[in-house]
Amino acid sequence: MISLEAMGTFTLIVGLLTLTPGLDTALILRTAALGQHRRAWGVVLGIQSGTLVWGTLASLGVTALLTTSHLAYQTLRWAGAAYLVWMGGMMLWATWRRSSSESPRTAGAGAEAEARAGAGDTLLGGWRQGTATNLLNPKMGAFYVAVLPNFIPAGTSHLGAGLLLAGVHILLAVAWACALIAFARVLRDRLRRPSARRCLDRVTGTVIAAFGIRLALGQ
Repeated sequence: MISLEAMGTFTLIVGLLTLTPGLDTALILRTAALGQHRRAWGVVLGIQSGTLVWGTLASLGVTALLTTSHLAYQTLRWAGAAYLVWMGGMMLWATWRRSSSESPRTAGAGAEAEARAGAGDTLLGGWRQGTATNLLNPKMGAFYVAVLPNFIPAGTSHLGAGLLLAGVHILLAVAWACALIAFARVLRDRLRRPSARRCLDRVTGTVIAAFGIRLALGQ
């Protein structure tokens, strides 16, 4: 059994990790702030699906290959970096394209039509995005390899204990996501203006692309 002290320490570590502003926070806030609530929850579920996979693989010792195999780590790192730069770049490109195509006369109507249509507001689409973002981040795997074994007592089922600890991480992350989505809902009315939505997408796209560049540089 994992002691209460060890459980408390692990909860503190992953709690601080969850609260630290990062890629997941930016992605959830952006999606929810645009009123895409189904997609936002899909992103949350996708991110936590990735966390569960990393926790399971770390418990079984599979993710240790990331730290021992230079090729495996580099392959995943470059794939993750390419995905993040592509996703951020697509957001930026879309905002510039909308900016050049919208006239002041039709901008408001276009935004309202998009909101009514709920373009891209699907649970499955958000889940795919969240899962890919999490699983293509080798730092998540490295974190679990470095941290998880320290909290699994000798003689305990590694898989069972690992899933329990990953479950704690997931519960904290979902609670934080609830707060982010509630906060984004407050901002929704202010983001109905096309100019505000473009600004949000440009900020989020820049943040995501910057994470991809940092990952590519190994930072």
